[in-house]
Amino acid sequence: MVAILQQPPKMTIEEYFAWELQQELRYEYVNGEVFAMTGGTIPHNDIALNFYRVLYPHLRARGCRVNVSDVKVQVTPQSPYYYPDVIVSCDPQDLNARKFIQNPKIIAEVLSPSTSEKDRGEKFTNYLKIPSLQEYLLIDSEKISVERYCRGEGKMWLYYPYTEGDMITLSSIEFELAIAPLYEGVNFEAEE
Repeated sequence: MVAILQQPPKMTIEEYFAWELQQELRYEYVNGEVFAMTGGTIPHNDIALNFYRVLYPHLRARGCRVNVSDVKVQVTPQSPYYYPDVIVSCDPQDLNARKFIQNPKIIAEVLSPSTSEKDRGEKFTNYLKIPSLQEYLLIDSEKISVERYCRGEGKMWLYYPYTEGDMITLSSIEFELAIAPLYEGVNFEAEE
């Protein structure tokens, strides 16, 4: 039997925080509306965890934090609030945060056929408004491909595509990583 989720009425940010604590699912908040976060695929999850594992030792030594999927980011105090797949912050205010990250340095979304449009569209547009954000990564879960957007001068964002065999530079945290570890153990073949 399939449960049908009824869309809750519009709510304030304060109502959202109180309401979400009582829910079994996680919900993103955009302009008074909430959207249930659906479960991802195993490759989606593996890629996010692989990225976390590569980043954690480097970031811990620098006094930064890295979180995976269950931590929301505040775009503005009123809206929206999203759950990125991977989020990095080195801001002292975020190091002891309990509800959400306010000053991310890096946000990564793992693309899947069902999320790609939103990650490239709505989320991309909103994430770029976060003053502290220095890099936005889109990591494909269907093939070896990473797209990196890096803050440039003024409102300019620089685009860097990576594919099999490449080294990815994360300039905001002075770190380079091979693309291969992101896809370690990931099976691209469809299940029968």
